[in-house]
Amino acid sequence: MATRSEARQLELGLPFPELARDMPLLPARMVNEFCYCARLAYLEWVQGEWDDSTDTVEGRWVHRRVDKPGGKLPTAEASEPEERIHARSITLSSNRLGLIARMDLVEGEGSQVTPVDYKRGKRPHIARGAYDPERVQLCVQGMILAEHGYRCTEGVLYFAGSRERVRVEFDDELRALTRQTIDGLRFVAAGGQIPPPLDDSPKCPRCSLVGICLPDETAFFRGADIAPRPLGIGVETAAPVYVQAYHAKVSKSGERLEVFIDDKPVQSVRLIEVSQLALFGNIYVTTPAQQELMRRGIPISWHSYGGWFIGHSIGTGHKNVELRRGQYRAADDSSACLRLAKGLVAAKIRNSRTLLRRNWKAGEVPVTLMSDLDGDIRHVARVADMQGLLGVEGTAASRYFGAFGNLIKESAKTGEFSFDFTRRNRRPPTDPVNALLSYAYALLVRTWHVTLSAVGFDPYLGFYHQPRYGRPALALDLMEPFRPLLSDSAVIQAINNGEVHASDFISAAGSINLTPDGRKRFIATFERRLQQEVTHPQFGYRLSYRRLLELQARLLARHLLGELQDYPQFTPR
Repeated sequence: MATRSEARQLELGLPFPELARDMPLLPARMVNEFCYCARLAYLEWVQGEWDDSTDTVEGRWVHRRVDKPGGKLPTAEASEPEERIHARSITLSSNRLGLIARMDLVEGEGSQVTPVDYKRGKRPHIARGAYDPERVQLCVQGMILAEHGYRCTEGVLYFAGSRERVRVEFDDELRALTRQTIDGLRFVAAGGQIPPPLDDSPKCPRCSLVGICLPDETAFFRGADIAPRPLGIGVETAAPVYVQAYHAKVSKSGERLEVFIDDKPVQSVRLIEVSQLALFGNIYVTTPAQQELMRRGIPISWHSYGGWFIGHSIGTGHKNVELRRGQYRAADDSSACLRLAKGLVAAKIRNSRTLLRRNWKAGEVPVTLMSDLDGDIRHVARVADMQGLLGVEGTAASRYFGAFGNLIKESAKTGEFSFDFTRRNRRPPTDPVNALLSYAYALLVRTWHVTLSAVGFDPYLGFYHQPRYGRPALALDLMEPFRPLLSDSAVIQAINNGEVHASDFISAAGSINLTPDGRKRFIATFERRLQQEVTHPQFGYRLSYRRLLELQARLLARHLLGELQDYPQFTPR
């Protein structure tokens, strides 16, 4: 009869298998992130997401000295017994362990070494002197050093905030936790399923990826009884730079972008204050300027002189292949496309109704008009195919634009170029209001295109608008509910507030277009609208429309990757 000790299954310690050439090494920092939050590590390692926060910027500042290579780390075999070692910014890897780490500092004597990892903030007053993620990251560095033949039994965490060093012993318990964490990260990464968000965790508000992860928002739409905490995102100081002067040139000088017209400098802006560069017409951008913008992840959008969006330039692009695969799967599913398209059209009609109700100038909005639009919304839910949906959308648009002139002040409807709107027309627009609407829609397409690219989508593959050469179908899809809220609202504001005038339009060959000065003034109106804050009807917190577009794109990503059953539309009251 076997004893209990004999019956217990024994563990056999086997070395990690040698990684194949196409398998990436796990960075020690990712092991730290996985120990802290599995979802955070997945977003960064698998989906290639990243965003800065105050903490990450401060962390880079703390590392500014140790990130500069200095000193020498001799091989373990070549080290002298009493040789002092003090080497900064050392990168070592191990194929057998499948790990790689950049070590802030390696100290030691001979073959006995100690990794020192710099941390921002103050030392936590807890039993072990530091939290597990930092201890695990340090242990990974020790494992790699041991693989290279060094004797490494402990490490040091240096907390810059309190200027204290905390000794971390690499005991059996910490080594076991480290191996468990490494295996967990590999398993999750290979599984291809993003871990669920943390449940109302205090870790989330200060996380740099909270605006990408959306833990509270995802939980809210999955039925959790919580009030989402406001997104912990800093004040937006960067803004788009528009250049439309004929034969202008954009160049880089140090940390600034400079704009020249006929080789004369006319404007200069710091690169840190630029979120994107929008070019209209024949604008020349120097190679150094383009390269610097790509390095910083600042997109360049290219437009025709009249405002038609041509395309945009970006660096290597987003790494989130997983999201694009989900987008392609949904685009090939006709039922999924119809479901998404119906939600977009219903939201567009609802937001059109809201704009009419809020901005009607003479008396009350006709009850029949509101009732008819409500009927169109109900009709959307009953359509069985895309053709039927197009018909309902066209009917609702006809009602909406038939009443659009009632949102314009009577004082703006007089003069040679009056803002007296009767019907929607385009290609080319034949009156000032239609010229403004067409230009506003072009600006909105560009804004959505840049946002979708930044999130990781393919802007040219949509669900409602069918793919055509050079047409950003997904940008056109997602802009539908925001046409009334952003473009149409900006047009009404520009006209009623006198921000554009009759002299801002020119007539040629039966079409009406904005002058360069008129475009400049309307761009300012449109950008102010994007910066305006709105209270989210479901979440209850305030955010700018520009941030809202990114939020909606990320909610669509959560839906396409299976975390949300439906794509939640934005429809203010």
